[in-house]
Amino acid sequence: MDDIFQTVFLKYAQAKDFNDREHEKAWIVKVTMNACKSTYRDWFHKHASLSDVIETYGISQENTSYMLDALYKLNENYRKVIYLHYYEGYKIKEIADILHKKENTIHTWLKRAKDELKDLLGGDLDAFR
Repeated sequence: MDDIFQTVFLKYAQAKDFNDREHEKAWIVKVTMNACKSTYRDWFHKHASLSDVIETYGISQENTSYMLDALYKLNENYRKVIYLHYYEGYKIKEIADILHKKENTIHTWLKRAKDELKDLLGGDLDAFR
């Protein structure tokens, strides 16, 4: 929280003059929102571990390494949307906001990720639930 405040304060100190108080307020809100999203995105990228999540959901040991191998073969963007949607429970719109992408892009990545996983796992995703 202090890091976000410091980031916003430093940007504010370097900002040019604002047209009026409303413009200044809107600018502060927008910069704060972006700093929060950036902080979350950085934390997620450094701390998200698919292997920890899989263990949490009780997938059998014999299927774990097979499934992890398949997940790690996915494009990084596909892994992110799979994790955020299925393990963290975020909706498509929320994922789009977090990743700064359009909702249609997230829909496409999610569909492609599921299709690739289905191919990699031999067409049977139910066996790994």
